Amino acid sequence: MSHLSILPTVLRDVDCLCDSLRALGLNPERDSVIEGFAAESHPVLVAIQLEDGISMGWSRRPDGSLALVGDLQRLSRRRDLQPFLGQLTRAYAARAALRDGVHHHARLEFGA
Repeated sequence: MSHLSILPTVLRDVDCLCDSLRALGLNPERDSVIEGFAAESHPVLVAIQLEDGISMGWSRRPDGSLALVGDLQRLSRRRDLQPFLGQLTRAYAARAALRDGVHHHARLEFGA
């Protein structure tokens, strides 16, 4: 019997997360629900479905960060989970750095 688990992450920006997921060839769905065992469900800000039908998502934590929500028992069987999460984290970090650099540059240009 498996159930949904919620794992903290360092991710904070939902738009950046969605852009990163799209860059990895996935189709993120906003404001969705992740289903677990025995009709267990959890609302999420972003959800994806992997090619084998396993769903995972991200919800907002009280500190503003995004938590990964998913069935860890099923997800842990995937050999590509760790590489996927690494790719996602790198894609997110690159997008966030570019976004922050653009915002910083704009503030310098306009004296803000």
